[in-house]
Amino acid sequence: MTLSPYENHREWARTTLVGAINCTIPSFTQDLTGLNEAGIRHDVRLAIEHGFIGTLGVSEVSITLPEYIEFLRIMKDEAGQDLVIVHHASWSTLEQNIEAAKAAEDAGAEMMLISYPPNFYPETADEIFEYTKAVCDATRMGVILFPMTLWGFSPRVHPSDIPVEVIARLIEECPNVSVIKAEGGFPSIQGIIECQRLFGDKVVISAPIENDFIPLAQVMPLQLSATSDHEYYGPTIPHVLSLLREEKYDEATEIYWRLHPARRIKANLGATMHGGNFLNRQAWKFQGWLQGYNGGPLRLPTMRIHDAQMKALRDGLVMAGMEPSMEPFGNFFKGRN
Repeated sequence: MTLSPYENHREWARTTLVGAINCTIPSFTQDLTGLNEAGIRHDVRLAIEHGFIGTLGVSEVSITLPEYIEFLRIMKDEAGQDLVIVHHASWSTLEQNIEAAKAAEDAGAEMMLISYPPNFYPETADEIFEYTKAVCDATRMGVILFPMTLWGFSPRVHPSDIPVEVIARLIEECPNVSVIKAEGGFPSIQGIIECQRLFGDKVVISAPIENDFIPLAQVMPLQLSATSDHEYYGPTIPHVLSLLREEKYDEATEIYWRLHPARRIKANLGATMHGGNFLNRQAWKFQGWLQGYNGGPLRLPTMRIHDAQMKALRDGLVMAGMEPSMEPFGNFFKGRN
C-alpha cells in the first residue's frame, strides 16, 4: 500500500519523517515588491543537497497570504518528492489560519505546524483545545502540534505550556495529528520525555533543538528533529542524525562537542536577537546565508541583525571547524540571487 500524507497520516509520518526538517524564509526582490523565485528555489535545492527531509515555509515575516501561498507553490515545484513541505500556521486570527491551511494544502504542502496568534489569550485548557482542533479540522494535511513557551500559556493555563490532557484529546479526536514538536516547558527536556513516554507509540515525537536531540537520541527512541534553524550548521545536523540512527554514538558525540562553541555563542545572543517572545527571522536568514543559502532583504516590520551579532555567529562556526561564507556582511542584505 502506498501511504499518503493526506490519508494515512500517522503511518506516513512514522515511515517518512526520519531525519531533520529545516526552515526556509521567503526571499524577496531587491525593491521588496515581490517574491524572489530564484532565491526561493536556490534555498530549496540547497536544503535537499544538505540532506534535509523537509522544510518549513516560514510565514512569520511581512508577507501577504497570496504571496505566501505562491511561496509554498514555488517550494513544492522545486522540491517535487525530494522534500516534505511544511505549512507555517502562524497568521493573525483563527479565520485566517483556516483560510491559509486550505490554500496551503492546495499549494502542495503535506504538513502543517500549529502556531497561536499573539492576541489569542486562552484562560483554560479547553480554549487551547478548541482553537487547535478547529485548525486541524480545516485540512487533510498532517499536523505538528507545538507546545512552546512563546505562546504565553504558562503558567496561566499550565507550566508545560499545553497540558498533556489537551494533547491526548487532540490525538484522539484529530486523526491528522501525527507529530508533536515537543518544546513544552522550554528549555527543560521534560516536555520531550513526557511526550515520548505518553504518546510515542501513537505519533512521532520531534526534538527540534539539536542540543537536546543529539544526547537524548542516544538513550531514547527519537527519529525526527523538526522544525528548526538547522541550516546554521549546513549539512551537519542531517549527518549526525544519520549517525545516531546507526547507533554510532561516539561519532555523534564528537560532532556534538565540536559544535559546542557555535552553539554557546548562538545561545548567548538569544536575548539580544529574539525579543518580545518572537523569533528573529532576519537572524535565521543570516545564519543560513553563512552556509550558502540565499539571504536577502526582508520587509518592514522586521527585527534587525547588527554587525557584532553577525560576526559572533560567523566566528562560532569557524570555532566549530566549519567554513562559513567570508563575504562582506553587506552582501547578505543583497542575497545570492
